[in-house]
Amino acid sequence: MQDQVRDQVRAFVVETFLFGDAATDLPEQGSFIEQGIIDSTGILELVAFVEDTFGLVVADAEILPANFDSVARVADFVARKRMTAQAA
Repeated sequence: MQDQVRDQVRAFVVETFLFGDAATDLPEQGSFIEQGIIDSTGILELVAFVEDTFGLVVADAEILPANFDSVARVADFVARKRMTAQAA
């Protein structure tokens, strides 16, 4: 399941921010911001994608680099949110 999330996030970032250039190196742990792939407005687009695609509600306080600054961080965030929703 986590691999599917990573694949979907990677595909979204490549299509939306790299204009479909899959040849661009996008390491799983690589910072979107430090690599200049996504800016602050792009993070909001990524948040909207996560909400729409995975059926989650992202609180303003959760929009942090710790949750949205790499493929791995987004996938981990989605996994945590799903576990929290299942526990409720």
